[in-house]
Amino acid sequence: MTTRFNYDNTDITQTGGEKIVRKVSIRNGKGYKSVTKYYKGKKVGSVKKPIRSTHIMRIRSRKFIPRLFSDCKCGEKNKTRKRR
Repeated sequence: MTTRFNYDNTDITQTGGEKIVRKVSIRNGKGYKSVTKYYKGKKVGSVKKPIRSTHIMRIRSRKFIPRLFSDCKCGEKNKTRKRR
């Protein structure tokens, strides 16, 4: 039912020196979502994950999916102690 369905969308959010690019791409019923984070023009990190088939059906029927990118966290800083 979801075969031969193609969809592309890109959302760019920029505040100050930080830029977040969120992408959704679906080809032939299979798709992925990705989040890429930039800080001062440099790529901090990126995450790419597959999209669930239920989400693909909702995208196909043009419905909003709350928290679609909630599991895509990138560029989180690891806090370490410099002096020991």
